[in-house]
Amino acid sequence: MKKVLSYFPGFIMAIFVAFLARYIESLLPLPFIGASVIALFIGIGLNYIKKPSPMIEVGLQFTSKRVLKFSIVLLGASLSIGTILNVGRLSLTVMFFTLLTCFGGGHFVGKWLGLDWKLSNMISAGTGICGGSAIAAMAPVIDAEDKDVAYAMSATFIFDMAMIILFPIMGRALGLSDMAYGLWTGTAVNDTSSVVAAGYAFSEAAGDFATMVKLTRTLSIIPTVLVFSVINAKLNSQKANVNSSNQEKVKITSLFPWFILAFVGMAIINSLGVIPATVSSTMKSVSRFLMVAALAAIGMNTDFREMKKSGINPMIHGFIISALVVIVALAVEYAMGII
Repeated sequence: MKKVLSYFPGFIMAIFVAFLARYIESLLPLPFIGASVIALFIGIGLNYIKKPSPMIEVGLQFTSKRVLKFSIVLLGASLSIGTILNVGRLSLTVMFFTLLTCFGGGHFVGKWLGLDWKLSNMISAGTGICGGSAIAAMAPVIDAEDKDVAYAMSATFIFDMAMIILFPIMGRALGLSDMAYGLWTGTAVNDTSSVVAAGYAFSEAAGDFATMVKLTRTLSIIPTVLVFSVINAKLNSQKANVNSSNQEKVKITSLFPWFILAFVGMAIINSLGVIPATVSSTMKSVSRFLMVAALAAIGMNTDFREMKKSGINPMIHGFIISALVVIVALAVEYAMGII
């Protein structure tokens, strides 16, 4: 009970910022920036003025991680399993080419910039799969140093910020439909929270579609992490001249994003007509608001001054790979006749 109570200060602060962001959004004459983006920027600004105390930070971490996942699970109550399967079919081709771009192109870009292979591939994983979650999952299996994790997180996060603003503008300039924009955002924007922000900044339908695509894309973290664990084990065995079987094995159960199962489960229940329409609508509204609160918490956890210390080469790597993924995703959609 004491642990649960420790979450309240940070959680309440994130909720307050979410309400403020919603209010500011209602004052805007045009829906140029959604509440999610506003909440994120307010959070970063608050952190810049004064870093959150340890008492607040506990709740912010809880909100930015667990509450965001819970909000995605609630979103499943307004969707049908048929829609999710259709999204998966559409996104698979685009996702294949974007992942190939990230890890294939990232390998050569990293070598050109003289980056350590671990740092280079963590940036590629963050860009191609799911931002900080992919980096956090890869770090222990490749024995990454803390500074490399910080570099990779910073590189992917900075470009997420740019994508949140630029994607809705570019999507409208290109005349993309809600589905085309959602597919593009879900496969080209990095972190789940950024996909949510960029998706709903365009339209509600695009946000729903982008979130589903992103959840499908998140599943690729499992084979990716397993592949890199094998690569690292072989490199370590070569250095130590021992058999790779002595290396620590990766537990699949610790990597699988279980909230996706809950999300799909909610969609199946809704597809069977068990959830009344009014309840489904309410759960979706709660989901949207909790997403805004989670983005507020992420902003308040982000120290802009620390990000500036990360150096330039990882940023260049992140920019090149992010730009390539944006272009490749659009090109594949065009080739598929979606655009």
